[in-house]
Amino acid sequence: MSQTTNAPAPSVPDYPQTLGHPRPLWMLFMTEFWERFAFYGIRWALTLYIVAEFFNGEASGQAFASRTYGAYLALVYATAVFGGYVADKIIGYQRSILLGASVMAVGLFMIMLPNEQVFLVGLATIIVGNGLFKPNISSMVGQLYEQGDSRRDRGFTLFYMGINGGALIAPLLTGWLASHFTDTPMQQNYKLVFGASGVGMLISLMWFWFGRRQLQGVGRPAPDQANRMRVVYVLLGMLVAIPVFYLLMAKAGAVVLQWLLTALFVGVGVMLVIEAVRTGRVQVHRVIAMLIIFAFNVLFWMFFEQAGSSFNFLAQNIVNRNMFGGWEFPVGWFQSVNPVAIVVLAPIVSLAWGFLDKRRMEPSIPRKFGLGLLGNALGFVVLMYALDELVSSDGLIPFWPLALCYVLQTAGELCLSPIGLSMTTKLAPTRLVGLAMGGWFLSTAIGNNLSGLFAGHISGESGMTVASALSGFTFSFYLLAGAGVLLFLIAPLINRLMHGVK
Repeated sequence: MSQTTNAPAPSVPDYPQTLGHPRPLWMLFMTEFWERFAFYGIRWALTLYIVAEFFNGEASGQAFASRTYGAYLALVYATAVFGGYVADKIIGYQRSILLGASVMAVGLFMIMLPNEQVFLVGLATIIVGNGLFKPNISSMVGQLYEQGDSRRDRGFTLFYMGINGGALIAPLLTGWLASHFTDTPMQQNYKLVFGASGVGMLISLMWFWFGRRQLQGVGRPAPDQANRMRVVYVLLGMLVAIPVFYLLMAKAGAVVLQWLLTALFVGVGVMLVIEAVRTGRVQVHRVIAMLIIFAFNVLFWMFFEQAGSSFNFLAQNIVNRNMFGGWEFPVGWFQSVNPVAIVVLAPIVSLAWGFLDKRRMEPSIPRKFGLGLLGNALGFVVLMYALDELVSSDGLIPFWPLALCYVLQTAGELCLSPIGLSMTTKLAPTRLVGLAMGGWFLSTAIGNNLSGLFAGHISGESGMTVASALSGFTFSFYLLAGAGVLLFLIAPLINRLMHGVK
């Protein structure tokens, strides 16, 4: 193997600075804000809508809804692998984002139609569009900073606030829409949720369209990618991909999908290692370190994403949501606890990393990930206690344990997710940053699909019960806590493989 290092990355324009960061960061922040508004606007409603619309509200539909949701979420993130490659090699980052946003908006309006097959095709359309959008806007954040710029982690944490600002507002607004129109069946109200999310996606598209000049050429197609017919070819490929993803959700099922995702992850890992071998031993080690972190990322999201499946059924059926004056707390509003906590905690975490960095005490990347896993585990401890000790005579637990669970998991998420985005841009081979970012989202996809399978197991054939929830959440705690401790123990090895990357 050659001992050479990566070729130098392209120079970064001398951007005007706003609040200590390149000004285009805030344009990408708002673009992501509205895309996440669209994504999280429907997230809380999907499983509940499937049960209400296609199973007449019967609890027996919970397992199917959870598996469908897990498969949808997994494919949303898995397509990031292809989207990253398309941006790297075919049409560039800016065009990928614009095309992906347009296709996503179409899919969001499609799922308003009350037909199961059209609904699943609409989900497949969202999946394909998100694959081009999600990894590439994250990659562009990394391209705003020079290699070695200590602000990069903090920039990604601020960008993560944009993600969660949209995630905060979306459930509040769409949850209000679903609960306000009380004279219509709930499945009709969910269509308002989907429509509002489609409008949010159109705002995201327009924000990037008008703001992209700030990027000063960063993310534009390379000279050999400038031919606009390439965009047409990519669009045709997306149209072919939509029925493929429909079949994966509607026919193959979550178990088959898990094998396919695992094989795809192995393939991406091999491609990254091959590229690293061409560059040198140091890059090989960095790719290996990145892939180890990706494996732990799978576990985190397997249990964190219970928020979109089993936690929804828990909130709807086992949590006492009666508040003051007889008002009932909407199920969808639980989804805003996580982004509220992120908006509050993200600046504190960012300042804490900066404070510790100045004193050379900032935890390493693997130890931040270990803290993330342990924070996720603590959330399940609270639910275990509530389901074992606080169940009332009518079979309900108080409101606060589920809300506190979300807060604790959020603390873990802030130690892991934005750091993972930043880590990937720093450890990936320079020529395949988009593919590596796709690999990061693919590891998230595998966790998400497992989350749907696990939630389906908790619900079983007859729906979630206190006993099944307690058993499932106890298992979640022990696996997460064990993984967190293990990661702390092997952190020195991973740090050596990173060769100085902080």
